[in-house]
Amino acid sequence: MSFNKFNLHNKILANVEAQGYTEPTPIQAQSIQPIMDGKDVMGLAQTGTGKTAAFVLPILQRLIREPKRNVRALIIAPTRELTEQTNKVIAQLGQRTGLKGLSIYGGVNIGSQITSLKRGVNIITACPGRLLDHINRGTIDVSQVDILVLDEADHMFDMGFLPDLKKIVAKLPSKRQTLMFSATMPKDIRILADKVLNNPITVKIGHIAPVSSVDHSFYPVGTNRKNDLLRNILENHDIGPVLVFTRTKVRAKRVAQHLDRSGYEATALHGNLTQNNRRKALEGFGRGKYKILVATDVAARGIDVQGVSHVINYDIPDTVDAYTHRIGRTGRASETGDAFTFVTGSDKGPASSIKRILGDRLKHCVLEEFTSRSSSDESQAQKDRYNKQRNNARTGSKNRSNFRSKPKVKHMSRQGDRPS
Repeated sequence: MSFNKFNLHNKILANVEAQGYTEPTPIQAQSIQPIMDGKDVMGLAQTGTGKTAAFVLPILQRLIREPKRNVRALIIAPTRELTEQTNKVIAQLGQRTGLKGLSIYGGVNIGSQITSLKRGVNIITACPGRLLDHINRGTIDVSQVDILVLDEADHMFDMGFLPDLKKIVAKLPSKRQTLMFSATMPKDIRILADKVLNNPITVKIGHIAPVSSVDHSFYPVGTNRKNDLLRNILENHDIGPVLVFTRTKVRAKRVAQHLDRSGYEATALHGNLTQNNRRKALEGFGRGKYKILVATDVAARGIDVQGVSHVINYDIPDTVDAYTHRIGRTGRASETGDAFTFVTGSDKGPASSIKRILGDRLKHCVLEEFTSRSSSDESQAQKDRYNKQRNNARTGSKNRSNFRSKPKVKHMSRQGDRPS
């Protein structure tokens, strides 16, 4: 199957070819035509399956027929990184169409966004909070929105955006097309889908489980030996760009600093960073300046970097859904990847849940020198719990980490791929 099947406008089709797309991914093949036919769609697909283009292409096709100055399509996403990534895809696939996109999110000056809005925008990609702010100010008029997209709906619910989403939806025209995309389908998302979708077409790609193109391994480890195990893995595996996930912002910062002091090109990405520093971290990782990105779950949403060879769960995720989201950053676009998860004695609950979903695909790698338990393990766990509570209570703190430039390490010398 090729993209010619969809009878896209010749300008859009030329942009598809310019981006190197040869044939639709499964989510694109099953979603594009129903969306172009004006139907509501519930898309269940993991990160890295091409879902962004699955809704961007039909939006461009619909709006190119009658470009207008007002906002015709609204895409709501949970994080600023994801809004920027989606807006980038709109710019790439919408070249020379006359359609304009804009990403809207908090943490930056609202004045510059208002200036851009006044120039005329057709497609807005936004985080819920800042979008609602604009709507209430009257700087964004949503009265003529034809298409609403809720991207990564499960994560928006996890982040507490449901009240804002309800307020936004209430201000939109009742006669519209609504698309919802989610990697998982918990009960709360089903309830939301029932409220905002009208007789939707459901497109489900594979099982809502970790992607099959990834090899999964558990590494038993003592709580106080995680840094040692991490360095051992980096030294003894053929590794390209690596994503390391931690449970807290404080730990992401500390692990990145530890790797930096050990000679690795590493940086951190977490919620305490300013928007400028977040952008530097993401762009540096995408360009290959940093070979290792240490991130929290929330901050990592929207990371779209090709060629990530390994995802390392320094801290095991709390749920299978969170595991699925993390692992979706490797093994993308027909590539393969590896997922390594550090498992301590206190991780039996989430470890058992992940084991059930993976079954025989899960490998157990035991390195005896890192599995020894010490009397400090429990005290360290207590400290971790305390730090998590203290970190959650903090607001507005700024990251002051100052990563030093290090010589490239031979085993980490692969060139990082640019963001797709």
